[in-house]
Amino acid sequence: MKLCSITKCARRLVTFLCLGVYLAGLIVLTGGRASAADDHDQLVGEARAALSRAARYFHDEIACHGGYLWRYKEDLSEREGEDPATASQIWVQPPGTPAVGMTFLSAYEATGSPFLLQAARDAAGALIWGQLACGGWHYKIDFDPEESQRWYYRRDKEAGVEQAAGQQNQGTFDDNMSQHALRLLMTVDHALNFKDEDLHHATLYGLQFVLNAQFPNGAWPQRWPLWPEHFSAYYTFNDKAINDCITVMLQAYIIYGDERYFTAAKKGGDFIILSQLPKPQAGWAQQYDWDMRPAWARVFEPPACNGSVTVSNIATLVTLYRATEDGRYLAPIPAAIEWLQASRLGNGRWARFYELETNRPLYVTKDDEVVYVYDDRTRAGYAWQGDYGIERMITEYEALNEDIAAGKVQWTISPPSPESRTAQELRAELDRLAPAAREAIDSLDERGRWVRKNGWIYCRDFNTKMGRLSRYLAAARELKSAPGGQ
Repeated sequence: MKLCSITKCARRLVTFLCLGVYLAGLIVLTGGRASAADDHDQLVGEARAALSRAARYFHDEIACHGGYLWRYKEDLSEREGEDPATASQIWVQPPGTPAVGMTFLSAYEATGSPFLLQAARDAAGALIWGQLACGGWHYKIDFDPEESQRWYYRRDKEAGVEQAAGQQNQGTFDDNMSQHALRLLMTVDHALNFKDEDLHHATLYGLQFVLNAQFPNGAWPQRWPLWPEHFSAYYTFNDKAINDCITVMLQAYIIYGDERYFTAAKKGGDFIILSQLPKPQAGWAQQYDWDMRPAWARVFEPPACNGSVTVSNIATLVTLYRATEDGRYLAPIPAAIEWLQASRLGNGRWARFYELETNRPLYVTKDDEVVYVYDDRTRAGYAWQGDYGIERMITEYEALNEDIAAGKVQWTISPPSPESRTAQELRAELDRLAPAAREAIDSLDERGRWVRKNGWIYCRDFNTKMGRLSRYLAAARELKSAPGGQ
């Protein structure tokens, strides 16, 4: 080949490479808009299809009268709530019926699909069917004609049917039971513009149950009506019973504007202030008797200053401050944080229980003996140690103080409208959410199920992965309406 021919080829190659670099630079400068948009368009379609398929399977194949348990064998031959369950039973405690209903509602808000709104209403309907005459809920609801006779329901009372001997009519606040049920009912009631009379009535009836169960000092028991000789009648922080009641009352006030709910929430905060233990152990106990003394609950729950309860109460006090602008709710927090920081264990964690006065960590053995050592004798199945979100809560409290100093506090009651995100911010959000959405799509089987390797289908997985798809689709929907988002 002649030299001039080689030179011409080289020049063409250089020109081609330069053009490639130019085009690549152009894509970078424009944010890769065409390619990224194409990728997201495809993923949005796949996410929508996967979400719909998973929702259809759960609603049509898993649900019992619109309600759910916790987990199911792949062939549905076995099913469980906290305990083994029958095909006629559903579970109220998260991640059961209310949590799944909220998942459907979030998916509806992200997509606008009427089917998803109906699925959420069906879950609410299952809870309405099982609402007790007192207004609250038991752990499970059984639709079996004979087994269901063990409970005395609101529908029985309103029909004039008297409570039979042995029928149960005690709602529980344990493990976010009645509270989460009410949060679903309130949210669906709001989504339906309060036009569903049966739903609206059941919701207000349930909220009255929460008001009725509150003690004059602002506390709530674990269960109501009370069993006076049982620890469930005590003022109960365990499993966030009081904290979740306050959350429900605040949400009810926001949705319905009834001052009674706001008053109840503030009274709950007053009880948190009242029940704080004295320095230097300025945390909170898990439950208090009616003389305001830390009290025993179950045999492995001694009277003690409690690390988990203390961080939950700090979080609730912060929420109440944001809702009321009342500095009283922040006043107990510095001393509580001081106690937490002084009580950290050598392994960087915290104990659940600290002995009153001595502040020594307490544990309970398999033989129900209270000891100071955490070892292989310790009773299993209980979170004796943990981080409990304490460091995160302290960071959030410090950030709140900075916002207060700068005059930037965001209030939870009648908050300012959120600022609209730009198209660029939303594209970045889509990029961030895309991997989790892709994983949810790829792990879904052809029938619309997320099945674990052990052959079980978990409501927790459904709630988590549907949530990821919903957040991705919500961002994509917002992008379409943003200036420059097409």
